[in-house]
Amino acid sequence: MSSDYDFMKMALEEAEAAYRRGEVPVGAVLVREGIVLARGHNSPIVRNDPSAHAEMLVLRQAAEIIGNYRLSGTGLYVTLEPCVMCAGAIVHARVERVVFGARDPKYGAVFSLYNILTDKRLNHQVKITEGILKEECGEIISRFFREKRVTSAPLRQLD
Repeated sequence: MSSDYDFMKMALEEAEAAYRRGEVPVGAVLVREGIVLARGHNSPIVRNDPSAHAEMLVLRQAAEIIGNYRLSGTGLYVTLEPCVMCAGAIVHARVERVVFGARDPKYGAVFSLYNILTDKRLNHQVKITEGILKEECGEIISRFFREKRVTSAPLRQLD
């Protein structure tokens, strides 16, 4: 039986794939009854699609596979706290549980900026587990943006 750590390791493998492609390194895995329905990683640059976040891609894949946009009884493993767009899709899809690694202080819609997944005003609330492989999930994001800052630094003129 696979554990939260096993599924998060799969999500981290997906984040590494995004990293290698120059995408923000976020990976996701959607599971039902211990079986992986879908895996994916951020691809908005490659796809020219602002909605091609890892979570959105796995929700779409799984809905296609099972033939229903309602994904009841599923667990979503994602390396970074979902954003507002992804949190909304998670609620609409009726995902039962979200497990994420690192918080996202700039865009996080689970705890950091908003609490969309547990908002009682909505017609579905999601169980949340955070911090699984938190260091590894945070490290890949930090490394990506640290390298971006170095490679995109403006050239300085020497006098």
